[in-house]
Amino acid sequence: MSRIALVDDDRNILTSVSMTLEAEGFEVETYNDGQAALDAFNKRLPDMAVLDIKMPRMDGMDLLQRLRQKTTMPVIFLTSKDDEIDEVLGLRMGADDYVKKPFSQRLLVERIRALLRRQDAVATDEVGTTEETKVMDRGDLRMDPLRHAVAWKGKDVSLTVTEFLLLQALAQRPGFVKSRDQLMDVAYDDQVYVDDRTIDSHIKRLRKKMRTADDTFSAIETLYGIGYRYNEE
Repeated sequence: MSRIALVDDDRNILTSVSMTLEAEGFEVETYNDGQAALDAFNKRLPDMAVLDIKMPRMDGMDLLQRLRQKTTMPVIFLTSKDDEIDEVLGLRMGADDYVKKPFSQRLLVERIRALLRRQDAVATDEVGTTEETKVMDRGDLRMDPLRHAVAWKGKDVSLTVTEFLLLQALAQRPGFVKSRDQLMDVAYDDQVYVDDRTIDSHIKRLRKKMRTADDTFSAIETLYGIGYRYNEE
């Protein structure tokens, strides 16, 4: 049973969403502000967190920043319809997805299940050894899907599930262009729609993380209006 942390200062949302998730078979922990959630996470991390952006004491952005210092667990943001800037910033900081308020609880459940499936795909070997599960070396890049491990020039780089899948898709065929639509298919469930900006934000975040290992990293090339390409160095 997956444990989902739901963090929101709206008690109605905490109550209704937690009831829905529990009915779907999840174990749910609820918190009404970011600091309370962080205190609990420091003792025991959930399998996934669903965070509101605007909360008292510690907002969702600050909580995400603290989390990304210690874990790559999947994170979904809950945003209001006017929070487009916060959505982009959240994705660049390392959120895996976002859902706009007011939202369909069924949609949120599907997003949660999609992220958990993707996490399992890079953390287990249930389907045996395939191109997607075996260790991949591409020049200075080394990826181990079964351990969710990435290294560049021997230095470990911590990636979220989404970032890992995007890098894997690009690096599997160096020199070949992947369109944004193709990358969406790799990183997201068929029932989940994301726009081009979401993919672009994840790629920017991915590049930034790779540059923590090597500030000259330039293996991911943007082809404007077309997509992205991995160039083996």
